[in-house]
Amino acid sequence: MAWVLLALGLVMIVEGLAYVLAPSLIERMLEALRSLPEAARRQLGALVLVSGLISVWLAFFMGI
Repeated sequence: MAWVLLALGLVMIVEGLAYVLAPSLIERMLEALRSLPEAARRQLGALVLVSGLISVWLAFFMGI
């Protein structure tokens, strides 16, 4: 359970930093995502999901 809280906290830190440091960039990114077709957004989401899973697997493989 501690690992889940750690991961959630790290995600919240990174997300918060993005909004604090570059809020206008976030708005432009959201506009760009709105202009993409739904299929492309799904593929992008799947790519991010797989990248996250690989990152977590590598972290555990390296002994974290």
